[in-house]
Amino acid sequence: MVAVGGDVKVYTVNGAVAGSSSSIPDWITRKRATKTKGKRALKEREEGQVELIQGFEFPEASHKIRTTRDGHHAVATGTYKPQMRVWDLDELTMKFERHTDADNVDFIILSDDWTKTIHLQNDRSVELHTQGGFHYRTRIPRFGRSLAYHFPSCDALVSASCNEIYRLNLEQGRFLNPIVLDSSEDDSILGVNCIDINPAHQLLAFGIDGSPSVQFWDPRSRSRVGLLNLPKSRISQSTGRSVVSLPGVDNEESNSGSLAVTAIASRSDGLSYAIATSTGHTLLYDIRSPKPFAFKDQGYGLPIKNVSWMEGGSRMAGDGMVLTADKKVVKIWDRNTPSSNFVSITPATDLNDIHHIPGSGLLLTANEGIQMATYYIPQLGPAPRWATFLENITEEMEDQSTRNVYEDYKFIERNELQALGLDHLIGTPVLKPYMHGYFLSLKLYDTARVIANPFAYAEHREKLIKERMDKLADSRIRTRKDAAAAAVKVNKALAQKIQKDAEKEKTKKEKKRARKVKQAGEEVDDAMAVDDELIDEQPVTLLNDPRFKELFENPEFAVDEYSREFALLNPSAAAQKRSGAESAKTVVEEEEEESHESSSDGLSESTEDESSEDSSDAGELTKFDPRTRPGQKNARAEQQHARTREANRRRTPNIKLVPLVPHVNAAVAKLGNKDATFGQRLASRQTTTDTGKSADVKTSAVGGMEMSFIPSSSGTVDQPRPTKKKGARKGVELLGATLERGGEEPLKELKENEKRGRVHRRHGQRSGSKNTFRMLSG
Repeated sequence: MVAVGGDVKVYTVNGAVAGSSSSIPDWITRKRATKTKGKRALKEREEGQVELIQGFEFPEASHKIRTTRDGHHAVATGTYKPQMRVWDLDELTMKFERHTDADNVDFIILSDDWTKTIHLQNDRSVELHTQGGFHYRTRIPRFGRSLAYHFPSCDALVSASCNEIYRLNLEQGRFLNPIVLDSSEDDSILGVNCIDINPAHQLLAFGIDGSPSVQFWDPRSRSRVGLLNLPKSRISQSTGRSVVSLPGVDNEESNSGSLAVTAIASRSDGLSYAIATSTGHTLLYDIRSPKPFAFKDQGYGLPIKNVSWMEGGSRMAGDGMVLTADKKVVKIWDRNTPSSNFVSITPATDLNDIHHIPGSGLLLTANEGIQMATYYIPQLGPAPRWATFLENITEEMEDQSTRNVYEDYKFIERNELQALGLDHLIGTPVLKPYMHGYFLSLKLYDTARVIANPFAYAEHREKLIKERMDKLADSRIRTRKDAAAAAVKVNKALAQKIQKDAEKEKTKKEKKRARKVKQAGEEVDDAMAVDDELIDEQPVTLLNDPRFKELFENPEFAVDEYSREFALLNPSAAAQKRSGAESAKTVVEEEEEESHESSSDGLSESTEDESSEDSSDAGELTKFDPRTRPGQKNARAEQQHARTREANRRRTPNIKLVPLVPHVNAAVAKLGNKDATFGQRLASRQTTTDTGKSADVKTSAVGGMEMSFIPSSSGTVDQPRPTKKKGARKGVELLGATLERGGEEPLKELKENEKRGRVHRRHGQRSGSKNTFRMLSG
């Protein structure tokens, strides 16, 4: 695979493609690695993928990688389980793997080949390995951070989380006195992150954690010969961040360790040093000057993991290229122009280590993924001698820049999973969580889709037929007012709104234009003419913008006006739809109807003109006399009659229908009238009494009548009833047969014993709220 960064091309010859936003999930790679036989293994090789070294991977992740000085082997450490692997570069395959008891922090190849190595483990142990396997193990007092080997004295230097450098002499087989680093009064040394030994004069350089400084020591005198303090103020200004301490969370040590030296690389000329910091900055120094001559910001603010000088490359790479890498990006740049990059590589997974094969353009990386990535840059240098064929296949790799790795899996979201009835599989190995959905086996997905919707194929076929018929129908010649409205098939309400807004904007511009013309008078300069031409141009809207063409043509982009989201954004429109009110036709629908009617009229007229002769002598075509031409029909008259009848049917009559109700008097009518007041309704419910007659007459709201009367002993019917008798009390109505209604008993004077009142409390007493009875025990 090839990635282009400016004018420099980067070829990925192992692992995931550089610059890809997402790589193959580890569970897919692990599952495919177990199947290595038969036709399946051949199918797994995606088109365009190059695997330079076979089995260049670890079960989970890789930590460090180196190549031997003879250039025939590559050694790397990784996990899980903790192990060391060796690859034979001449055969391009793995030679062997060896397991250890703890994860590796750093290792050094002691011999010219892979046979002798020394490993620094994360359990404070230092292990020596030979060709036969594990040889010897020893321990150091503190947890180690870096490892280096001084070949003239056979001393293995181990830095740890303290101010001491432990010296293990491999010739004598014992520890020597450690190198104790001096610290200033202001800054304390929390540890030593890196060790560098200059290949020209064997000067030791230690990168300090706790203070942004580098100490230089002479191995012969075991004393400090120099101290280089980094410009802390310049790095802080470039970073744009200040250290904020949280009481009870951060302490002095954590705050002071925010700026530290994480990597050092010395050049073979013995004068130049590249020093990287924990803030993502790289400074280039000449050992004769305390000021940096180049300053580079990595951009991410992450600690620099590796820094090295690129030497022995081709002429195009030049002399003095610098490689800096954090866990996100690898940048190669010229020391004379640090502001620009020669090439920038973004690995698919977080980077742990990177190694440049000297004299070539090949980079080997150790990362957090299963596959270890390898990048080939032809402009940086030639291919190594064990992979000279890379120069011949670069052109083929350029043509094959895409691949499909998810052949057997389908990515579905949770709502689609529920629609298929497979939501009960969440949490099982069948579904692999990934981003906002799941990976499902393609075979299982097809089976579930057929079960959930047996007519999926028929619906798909019907959809294709409909799309083809719509396409043929659009090819017909129709007269439309707007060409953009002709393509509107969905979201017609939105199209109408856009058209109205465009018309308003056009009207506003015309008014502004007329105002300018009126102010300028009859003389209009050339600039105004140019403005007029610009105004006359059709404005760019969603309807005529080709980027949003699918919004009005594809049914998948149709707005669901019955969804909850639409109701929240358009409450009034949703309320009208719920109430069942029919909205008026949009402008687009009216244009479609008009164009359809005009096209149908034109077709019918052309047909009649071809089938009939000129009838101008016979008068109007709609007038037809069946007596002159018996047995014939006037097609034009019938069509005119049909159109008139259809127009009358569509026309809504302006008639207010009033329901039929019985005629009653005014008082009763007010009772059924919704506009009547409460007093009118109450007055209509009161009974009307005819005082002039001996009967009471009551009328109901619906026109009924009720009458009550008292039979009289006399035969005279019209004789009025006496209004008052002797001895009758006020407010008492006599009903006859010694019955009466109303009135009050006459008050009588109470005795002394009756004036006392109640002695015992009532058992059912009404409360103060007058709506609740409380049972009280008396």
